[in-house]
Amino acid sequence: MQHPSHPARGTRGMATAPNALASQSALAVLREGGNAVEAMIAAAATIAAVYPHMNSLGGDGFWLISRPGHAPLGLEACGAAAGAASIDSYRARGLDRIPFRGGLAANTVAGTVSGWDAAYTWSRQELRGRMPVARLLEDAIGYARDGIPVSRSLSACIAAKRDELADVPGFAQTFLPDGEVPAIGSRFCQPRLAATLLQLAMRGLDDFYQGDLAHSIAGDLERVGSPLRLSDLQSHQAVWKTPLTLAHSLGTVYNMPPPTQGLVSLLILGQLDRLLEDGMDPLGAPFVHACVEATKQAFAIRDRDITDPAYMSIDPQQLLAAERLDEMAARVRPGMAGAWAGGKGPGDTVWMGVIDADGVAVSFIQSIYHEFGSGVVLEHSGLQWQNRGCSFSLDPQSRNPLMPRRKPFHTLNPALARFSDGRTMVYGNMGGDGQPQSQAAVFNRIAHFGMNPQAAIDAPRWLLGRTWGNSSETLKLESRFPPDTVQTLRALGHPVEVLQAYDETMGHAGAIVRHADGLLEGGSDPRSDGAAVGW
Repeated sequence: MQHPSHPARGTRGMATAPNALASQSALAVLREGGNAVEAMIAAAATIAAVYPHMNSLGGDGFWLISRPGHAPLGLEACGAAAGAASIDSYRARGLDRIPFRGGLAANTVAGTVSGWDAAYTWSRQELRGRMPVARLLEDAIGYARDGIPVSRSLSACIAAKRDELADVPGFAQTFLPDGEVPAIGSRFCQPRLAATLLQLAMRGLDDFYQGDLAHSIAGDLERVGSPLRLSDLQSHQAVWKTPLTLAHSLGTVYNMPPPTQGLVSLLILGQLDRLLEDGMDPLGAPFVHACVEATKQAFAIRDRDITDPAYMSIDPQQLLAAERLDEMAARVRPGMAGAWAGGKGPGDTVWMGVIDADGVAVSFIQSIYHEFGSGVVLEHSGLQWQNRGCSFSLDPQSRNPLMPRRKPFHTLNPALARFSDGRTMVYGNMGGDGQPQSQAAVFNRIAHFGMNPQAAIDAPRWLLGRTWGNSSETLKLESRFPPDTVQTLRALGHPVEVLQAYDETMGHAGAIVRHADGLLEGGSDPRSDGAAVGW
């Protein structure tokens, strides 16, 4: 094992995010008397300004909110396809698939700001939240206006995607000032984004969909060739959802229903609850093998069944019934790697968690799908627009065919657990197919193996499937796994590929645990620019 990893500890509140500035924005709100929901809105605004390769106001968001004495709530803030987006309209352009970049990739409404708005309203009504929106966006406005020091992650990502995105409308103007990749540590300013955030602070968050900002956004989207129009923005709203629940031997685990892959994460944990044995090594081959085989079965169900819930024929909650999980676990062979059909690939995202002094806990994800989303940066608002809709198919017989106003499949899935011993945990990860896999690693290292959140996140992880720029479906392991683990997994039939010691391919994980006595422990990912901070 590694040397002991020390978690952040606190008594009155805690936040974790993959960029430390976002964690601090959340903590500042908590210290000023704000609640966890208000703190998360502040963190969401800040991280959109300081981690623009991973998320934006032009993306989608999902919330899980746990409040002591009440059932957890889910909030789906994801946008549907444009009313003018149809298979025929893309095929008429000679396309057999939706482009990953450019205006035609920007074909779904950005929902995340509607989630901030709905959560803010709920906070005022249910938690007596009193923080003005202008205070919650204050840090983000300053970072966009005055600039941020460019992180290694941002500089490297711009450099890697420069050739692909330089000609996409608005990208070079925003991310290649003076025609060059911003150097690590240089000042990066986004004055148009600052003005947009200030307008939301002054006019209200619904200005994004109903006001002057909506008209600006719609005009800019049309000019870059997007099928989105003002009517698409005006008809959008965030939706409160009942989370999926997994009855676990240690408590209850919650995640978001479709169109997210939250079901996948819970199916994996449900199988592992039946497969893990006392005395297993959390870095050993039997543990990793069980996780990988459970993942393959869960991915098969995902690829067969999960889509916009309006078009699903099964109830995903029924798939979490004990007898279904028993059958799945029984199919895992401890001595042999099973076959699988391949994954969906990765996605760039941020997961963040906040828990306040009253025990209100928020697990939150915000994403633009690929790095920099569609690559489009809108001329007047400075907003990057997501490309989540490129996950639609132009085959009408597929599981997720493009249709007007249909919601796309989402890899995003924030997680939350309530343990029988009185603990509450928020946890999650970015990274497409990697999200449920890292959730399985972090959850079980904390819940089953008793590791603290920081140690569970620091420990080496694995990823089954593809990563950006890499079409291989190998089982990727960080090099810090013991050699015996690597050798044994290969002997079981896994096509193992060894990556760097702390590889960003594994995504950015985070977790906060609130103990029954109210004390807090948190962890952030050394693979990110993040921090867990408490008070």
